[in-house]
Amino acid sequence: MHLQFQTVDVFTGTQFVGNPLAVVLNAEGLSTGQMQAIAAEFNLAETTFILPPKDTAHTAEVRIFTPRSEMPFAGHPNVGTAYVLARAGTSYGRPVGGDRVLFEEKAGLVAVEILRQGTTVVGARLASPQPLAVGTEIAGELVASACGLSPADIETANHPPIIASCGAPFILAELKSRTALLGASPNADVFQHQVAKQPVVSIMIYTQVHEGDIDIRARMFAPHLNILEDPATGSANVALIGLLAKLRPETDLALLKTIAQGVEMGRPSIMTAEAVKAGGTVTATYIGGRCVPVMSGVIELA
Repeated sequence: MHLQFQTVDVFTGTQFVGNPLAVVLNAEGLSTGQMQAIAAEFNLAETTFILPPKDTAHTAEVRIFTPRSEMPFAGHPNVGTAYVLARAGTSYGRPVGGDRVLFEEKAGLVAVEILRQGTTVVGARLASPQPLAVGTEIAGELVASACGLSPADIETANHPPIIASCGAPFILAELKSRTALLGASPNADVFQHQVAKQPVVSIMIYTQVHEGDIDIRARMFAPHLNILEDPATGSANVALIGLLAKLRPETDLALLKTIAQGVEMGRPSIMTAEAVKAGGTVTATYIGGRCVPVMSGVIELA
């Protein structure tokens, strides 16, 4: 069995930075175990597998795997997969055109807008598949210990460390300074033995800045999931923009932020996040950015 794959760097217009993604274009017939093994072989933060849609009104079924487990939804895999299919123009012999694709995923239907410069596909922007859900608070001392910080580095004026999700849940914690963010370092033992006991086990720390076009700088750690640090976590940042909009006093609001992640690990990524709030409720959240192709090839499956 010959599987066609492509890799792209997501949330960047430059090769070899941003967040890399592998996309298997003809995954029909693969078992879940085979998909997991291929994702482990690529050993990227995520690998996506494109299947024919269950409903022909949709573009494709997309399954998303980390090296260790399947994800119900994730940001950069959707952006990168939409980019790959829009550039290819077809999937399983069906045309992929227009300005929008619709993916069937474990978390629900994911609509992705194709971004173009003229006629050239340059990126994509997704709408999260689920509305913002805010969960329980997490002790600041635990977040600090897990991320190599002092509890005094945690900013609680806007919100305590808290679980939030728009399809995939994360612990979100604001820091008081760019210096604290720069100095953070994940403690794998704390993640393994303490964070793993929480209802959510991945932590994104962030700080609000005024640095040219950049509004927020973020880092995401999940070392016990084989992701020491993630260059760009669209699903966490789309939850973050939703949370920030929810916390704002305005009843109606369109909140737009430019977020940088991956800088500290040498893979800078830029994301554009947006939340729409109407009648006091966050009604839609979006995350998007540019992509660039890197590799293509064949997996010869025995």
